[in-house]
Amino acid sequence: MAYQGWSDFRSDTVTRPTPEMYRAMTEAELGDDVLGDDPTVKELEETAAEMIGKEAAVFVPSGTMGNTIALKVHDSRGREVLLEEKSHVLLFEAGNIGNLIGAIPHPLPSKTGTMRVSDLAAAYKAPGNMHVAPSAGICLENSHNYHGGAVVSLADMQAMSAFAREKKLFLHLDGARVFNAACALGVSAADIAAPCDSIMFCLSKGLSAPIGSILAGKRDFIAAARLARKQFGGALRQSGILAACGLVALKVMSGRLAEDHRRARRLAEGLAAVAALRIDPDQVQTNIIIVELAAKGLENVAVCAELKKEGVLALPFGPGRIRMITHKDIDDADVERALLAWKKVTA
Repeated sequence: MAYQGWSDFRSDTVTRPTPEMYRAMTEAELGDDVLGDDPTVKELEETAAEMIGKEAAVFVPSGTMGNTIALKVHDSRGREVLLEEKSHVLLFEAGNIGNLIGAIPHPLPSKTGTMRVSDLAAAYKAPGNMHVAPSAGICLENSHNYHGGAVVSLADMQAMSAFAREKKLFLHLDGARVFNAACALGVSAADIAAPCDSIMFCLSKGLSAPIGSILAGKRDFIAAARLARKQFGGALRQSGILAACGLVALKVMSGRLAEDHRRARRLAEGLAAVAALRIDPDQVQTNIIIVELAAKGLENVAVCAELKKEGVLALPFGPGRIRMITHKDIDDADVERALLAWKKVTA
């Protein structure tokens, strides 16, 4: 199902809206969301809050804005936020944690995106010491982008939640692909969100909506988030046009993610047989594949350029690494095309 001749594995954000989404946009009942009377936005927020198991939710233009708003509302300015060293909030959100929020990131190591409670405990700083910034909260990521879509187990999330409650820290989840994580774990997205005070998840990653994310939490938290959304320039007017796509994303597209996971595993298994590459298919839990270039002389930007000549798009993702993501616009033929392209490029 190559789109206009391309098999585009760069991200699950490159998907085009489904026919049902296009119809929903043309038929959406609209109002002015800034004035609080867009009925389609209200329906999306109520549906999202119910599905994720939180009291309330707010529609925001992007996941980055959603995470930034959460850190602001959790009052982390001048205090430390404990987070994984390769987390999206730290590496890929334009430094907002510092330059917009004024929080101090405290990165912690992990093997596959799951921080250990012992490391959180060692990093924790209690209030009252004038020489150090106290800890404000913990930011998790599930599934984890940099670590190839790895998931954090419910047991680990619950352990970190217990630690956060003990130390009176907030616990925010960057759940951009939380429905992928839920699919991989065989649980509901609400189960994953339950241990957290707040959660952001994307409608435009894996769920095929063209724009938008959701921030969810308690009612008073979301009321404050609406003010922060306005301050960051994210309050929209007739955004029911976009919210209509989000409703289709939640009600329809969240139920098909196992197909993406199956194709990601097939791609990983095929790439594991290419001598010039290093990848462990057993580590591919969701829809993200991280390929490591094992042969001398291979450079990620150059390899991606050669793949492009074969009609396959992939993303350089750190030294010696290339990321590929499956999504609803990738089918079995695209996967086989990619495998042939990789074999040709690395021969």
